[in-house]
Amino acid sequence: MGFLDLDRSSDNVVVTKLEDLLNWARLSSMWPLGFGLACCAIEMMATNASHYDLERFGIFPRGSPRQADVMIVAGTVTFKMADRIKRLYEQMSEPRYVISMGSCSNCGGPYWEHGYHVLKGVDRVIPVDVYVPGCPPRPEALIGGLLKLQEIIAKGKS
Repeated sequence: MGFLDLDRSSDNVVVTKLEDLLNWARLSSMWPLGFGLACCAIEMMATNASHYDLERFGIFPRGSPRQADVMIVAGTVTFKMADRIKRLYEQMSEPRYVISMGSCSNCGGPYWEHGYHVLKGVDRVIPVDVYVPGCPPRPEALIGGLLKLQEIIAKGKS
């Protein structure tokens, strides 16, 4: 039928599973914590601006990990910054999701080969749900990644 398998036994009662209802609420109101580290952060900020209007998808950026359920890691992750990313991830409440934005956070980008200080991807520190490729990815690509995360949540990953 649709996302929620509704059983309309009568006109006034709707029956569904609680987990489906909670997942529907989660995907309809994602609160991302932006963790901008390099040039990808500029594109992430542009995505949050009025031109792209993320609020139409129910996405409201948060400034605190305790209020967020999605972390967007955008940019070059160094070994020194990896501990802070992990600490912020652990402060987020369950269920929590991670989007890795840009080739630097996905796999180290052009810096890991010649730099001793660059991590070869944020997935070595925290689990990543969606990867957004690009150097830097356009705001449309990040919106596509957020919509992909909504699909993952709708399927019931919590």
